[in-house]
Amino acid sequence: MTELHEGSDFAVGTSKPRLLGILGPGLITGASDDDPSGIATYSQAGAQFGYALSWTMVLTYPMMVAVQEISAFVGRTTGHGIAGNLRRHYPSWILRVGVALLLIANVINLGADLGAMGDSVRMLFGGPPLAYVVAFGLGSGLLQIFMRYSRYVAVLKWTTISLFAYFGTVFMVHAPWGEVARGVFIPSISLDKDFITTFVALLGTTISPYLFFWQSSEEAEDERVIPERQPLIDAPEQAPAAMRRIRLDTYVGMAFSNLVALAIMITTAATLHVHHVTDIETSSQAAEALRPLAGNAAFAIFAVGIIGTGLLAVPVLAGSAAYAVGEALKWPVGLGRKPMEAKAFYGTLAIATALGTALNFTPLDPIRALFWSAVVNGVLAVPILVMIMYVASNKRVMGRFTISRPLKILGWITTFVMALAAIGMIVTSVI
Repeated sequence: MTELHEGSDFAVGTSKPRLLGILGPGLITGASDDDPSGIATYSQAGAQFGYALSWTMVLTYPMMVAVQEISAFVGRTTGHGIAGNLRRHYPSWILRVGVALLLIANVINLGADLGAMGDSVRMLFGGPPLAYVVAFGLGSGLLQIFMRYSRYVAVLKWTTISLFAYFGTVFMVHAPWGEVARGVFIPSISLDKDFITTFVALLGTTISPYLFFWQSSEEAEDERVIPERQPLIDAPEQAPAAMRRIRLDTYVGMAFSNLVALAIMITTAATLHVHHVTDIETSSQAAEALRPLAGNAAFAIFAVGIIGTGLLAVPVLAGSAAYAVGEALKWPVGLGRKPMEAKAFYGTLAIATALGTALNFTPLDPIRALFWSAVVNGVLAVPILVMIMYVASNKRVMGRFTISRPLKILGWITTFVMALAAIGMIVTSVI
């Protein structure tokens, strides 16, 4: 008889994981990383610099894997998300700073993503974009609040399929693959202000604070809804299977994320850049610019991809904000709970979504904030990464499961690179 561990993700006596059962928080996190804000950033990088920044997708992959794996280990080991562990083990001011930074970044991102989704529907079908913004915001909130958790996770997994649209556009634009290969494997670096700002934006959209909080909280959430799982500090015998599952889930999810990002950069470099269209402020603008250069099919696929990834990213943004606030204030949290069991948690989720929606009715024009929301994430990620590294290395928090030396080194390297890039951007902007 086969004994199952990790909620049937792995069977004892076999090293073969059941892939569909394993892919969860890591896959959803990676796919939601390619949100409309990310699409706008990748499009701008390809349009303005051609293939010159493609190498960043190789650079950021191990950094993304390390940070997301660390975040997942924190949740799986302790049974609490990042905010919950900050509250339990660190001074309150650290928690307040971390949650405040996350909320600022998430609300801006929510507004920008919802605006881009509404604009994409307008381009495809016509009609008022603000009406679509409200519909997307309302629909996303209702699904999170009232759909059963296991079914909702399945919906998020299937939504990731929409990102395959961008692999389709690559083969429609006839990219020069020799030039692409040089851009991917031979780094090109410039001290130009726009180059450094775009580099920071690329870091910020691939290594975003909301992704850390989301994956950590989802690991803790799965422990609550899967009876076989317990926090590793209480059930250390589950650690080997849990760590293998998390590692594979994260490796696959982050690889998928960066391949999609690279496809977007190649698409816009092969079309917009070569035709000297170098100023792309929104993802929908990138889709519109593709129409005369790559045809209606490429335009439609690109626009549909924006809508699909927005449907995935909006609940992740709102959910990570609600988890962080709820854990910080000791509320019952979790999408696996019924609405009346976690009223404050779901209320926060709804408020975050409503604030993001409301931004589209202000003069701030969050649709044009897509690129700059990635820059904001790149700057705000630095102090949050410092907090996460201290949490994951603390034996009082993680017990015997503090992160390994390779993960610790790569995590601190990531933090240093993010900080150096942010400082470089500030310096070049002032000079």
